[in-house]
This record gives sequence, C-alpha cells and structure tokens, in this order.
Amino acid sequence: MSEPTDGAVPTAVVDSLVLDAQPSDGVLLRVRSLLPEFTGALKRVAEQVLTDPAAASRATIVELAERSGTSPATVTRFCRALGFDGYADLRLGIAAETGRARSAGWTVDIGREIQPGDPLGRVLGQIMAADTRAMHDTAALLDLAEVERAAVAIAAAPRVNIFGASGSALVGEEMQFSLHRIGVPVWAWTDVHNGLASAALSRPGHVALGISHSGETGETIELLAEASSRGATTVALTSFPRSPLAELADIVLHTATQATTFRPDALSARHPQLVVLDLLYVAVAQRTHERSHAAFQKTAQAVQGHKAAKDGTPV
Repeated sequence: MSEPTDGAVPTAVVDSLVLDAQPSDGVLLRVRSLLPEFTGALKRVAEQVLTDPAAASRATIVELAERSGTSPATVTRFCRALGFDGYADLRLGIAAETGRARSAGWTVDIGREIQPGDPLGRVLGQIMAADTRAMHDTAALLDLAEVERAAVAIAAAPRVNIFGASGSALVGEEMQFSLHRIGVPVWAWTDVHNGLASAALSRPGHVALGISHSGETGETIELLAEASSRGATTVALTSFPRSPLAELADIVLHTATQATTFRPDALSARHPQLVVLDLLYVAVAQRTHERSHAAFQKTAQAVQGHKAAKDGTPV
C-alpha cells in the first residue's frame, strides 16, 4: 500500500515531538496533547487511535495503517513521536490504559455520540465518565513544581492580573474571587483595552496569569506578552504545551480534556482548569496562612449580616 504524499513528515519534526513525549504520561493523553503538532498522515493515525482506543490496542500495525489511510511506516513514526521504540509498545500502552479506565468506570459511554433522544441518566453517566477521566489525566500531566513556582510568585506579588476570553474568562473570574477572599490584590480582565492598560502598568514582582484551552487566543497572548515585556512573571494555563501562549509564559500549567457531544474541548476544559486553579489557590493560601486566615475572618464577618436566619428573617 502506498502512503499518501501529504503524510510526509520530516525526521526533524518527529524527533522534536519525541523530546516532548513524557513516558510517565498516559498514552492517549500524550496523543491528545501532541495532536495539534501532527499533520497529514500522522494526524490521521492519531485521530484513529483517539476515536477507538480499544480497537487500536487490538489492531496489527497493518490494520491500524489501513484504518487511518496511511502506511505501516507512518504508524512506526507515530510510535516514535510518542516515545515508543515500536508498535508493540504502543499497543501494550493503549491496552493497559483502556484496561485501567474500564476498571475505574471511566469508559462508560466515552466516545459515544449523545443523541437528542438519550435519557438524562445515560447523558449524566457519559459526562461524569468524561470529566473523571479528564481530571485524572490532568493530575498525571500537571507539573507540581510549576504549581509551586506559580504559588510562590502569587503569594509575594503586589499585583496579580488574570487574562482570559469567553469560557476562560469565567474560569479566571472564579480564580479572582478565590484569591481576593484571602487578601491577594488580584484583578480579572476580559476587556482587551482595560487589560492592556493594566498589563502596561506591570513591573517585576507582578504576576500575569493567562488562561486559554487552545493557547492560541490572540487577545490573551497579547495581554500576557504586554505584561511580560514590563517584567511581570507570566503563567499560562492551557491544554497545549507547545502553543504560543505556553511558549510565551515563564510558568506553564497543563490541563487535559475529554470532549463529549455538545461539549467540545473548549467547554470540556472548564472543570480541569478549575481543578488546577483550585490547587494553585490552596497552595497560595498555605504560603500566606496568617494573612489568609485573617482575611477569611474579616470577609465572613462582613457578609454575616446578609445571611438569612433559620426562621427566614435576616440575621
């Protein structure tokens, strides 16, 4: 079988991808993380593996090549890009991962299209399985040393700016609320003009956090770049470690996603993003314990009068 000409990938590109592959990561997680870097035939192999991992774990190299419309040579290069010596190692890795997923209950309906007439019980099962898998993948992918660096920088920062657009803006506002409650001087910006004005006032010691699932949101990249040019420590939260946003940042926090019908990657990224930011928030609170505890007491006391008493009358 001849290989399609659009699948040709220079050896240097494959070698570059190999350097990014982390043997400790899940196989499917690595495939999803590197998917934007694949082109042509390599991308078709990756998409075939992600579409039906169980079938890929049982297929011969020839069968996988035929299903993806490529060649055994392309499949071999795909294995190398993931850090495997050969196809047998790839199959074993996928089989082990899908086996663990079944044991943990993560495979319930994952990959199955949600139909308009599906009962909500089935939809709930698929969403729960997908989110559980995404959070486990995020935990496996996350570099805790990078979280530590970000927490130390935020704990000492006289100003923290958070940048994000669309769904990422909502996640950023949640982080702003959490940090604000423990006394961190933090602002979340969704308007580019206001964000740029704030970023332009950055200086060394300040922290700028940019949130983008794809790492390709132009506004977020521009805002983080402006803050970086003024000397701020920059942090990126993204699912793609080789994205423009990640390459710009001093500190990169990675997330994983598991898309479902009606919840593409950008929407499915929200819960993993919140998990990472919750961890970062707690890490900051740990490092500012006395200040955080005092701030909690003051803010709780301030809003106490607006809580309803048990008999329904205000306190």
